[in-house]
Amino acid sequence: MLEVKDISIRFGGLQALGGVSLDVKEFEIVGLIGPNGAGKTTAFNCITGFYTADTGRVLYRGQDVTKTPPHKKAAMGFGRTFQNVGMVKSSTALENLKTAQYARTTYDTTLGLIGAGRARREEKVLAQRADAILDMLGLGDVRDTVVGSLPYGVLKLLEVGCALATDPQILLLDEPSSGMGPDEAHELGDRLLTLRRELGLTMLLIEHHVPLVTAVCDHVYVLNFGRLLAEGVPAYVKSHPEVVAAYLGGEAPEALAATEEPAMDAVLDHPETLSTQQIEAVDGQELVHSTPAINGNEVADDVPTVVPRRRVARAAPPRPVTVRKRATTARVTRVGSPTATAAKPRSRPRTPRATPEDDQ
Repeated sequence: MLEVKDISIRFGGLQALGGVSLDVKEFEIVGLIGPNGAGKTTAFNCITGFYTADTGRVLYRGQDVTKTPPHKKAAMGFGRTFQNVGMVKSSTALENLKTAQYARTTYDTTLGLIGAGRARREEKVLAQRADAILDMLGLGDVRDTVVGSLPYGVLKLLEVGCALATDPQILLLDEPSSGMGPDEAHELGDRLLTLRRELGLTMLLIEHHVPLVTAVCDHVYVLNFGRLLAEGVPAYVKSHPEVVAAYLGGEAPEALAATEEPAMDAVLDHPETLSTQQIEAVDGQELVHSTPAINGNEVADDVPTVVPRRRVARAAPPRPVTVRKRATTARVTRVGSPTATAAKPRSRPRTPRATPEDDQ
């Protein structure tokens, strides 16, 4: 249904995508995962027409739509949500869902302004469709609520409803579970499966919530630094050494080995489970083992290499609290006390008046 063939795009000196290929079959839910900055949203922008790829092609039902603008792709059956919610925050949920259906209206602006009967009839149909979408997503209670006052998780779900209002054939969802808790994300997964079953939708979704991807996706692609790292069924991809390395850092397969904790370290990480005698035995203990070679130089097998064990953290004894009195720097005397002294009035020099004799 949707084929992305070797698309590449560069922003100045940054190669955002390099030879990325995706294949989304009809009625599938395909996941696109990867670390932050891997190029997932850039791939969405190239697919939906917000960016034009430097090289490569985007095919929709066999037709080349690489350079087709977004509004024409929406009319062809593309629906999309965004990483940052793109709705009118000052309007209600119902008004946003009606706005998303503007391509379905047939009356012109003048008829809408004067409230002609044709415009009112079409507006009624749009409102009925909007109510049906709200009920499908469990958002009927926010029908007349201003969007700007809704929690972020509800906004993301409402944006999915706005994408559904365009009557899409393929739905591209950019982090739909962002702002949701685990239970809400689980409910979202059930809704996505229901939408595919009841509406016959095909979906491509960017998601960081791996349990959601595992639960709903038929196929998963992994991007890292703008290139395709792995692909396959969710169970295979989530255990792939290169994928684990990309998410946790390091180089595979060393990254996998770094995730395995030795048994003694596991005990040391929970000192509250040890008795006093065990703490005294572990504290300051050293691990001694033999190493046959170091940096390519052979070392005798009987030469021990000493690796100091980390010490168990102990609470420091409380420090004694010393209360210090503030030094008195000035003595304040109350008015009326025996030691109070009356203030002397200030004397101002008098200026002699001029007399008629002085003027002569």
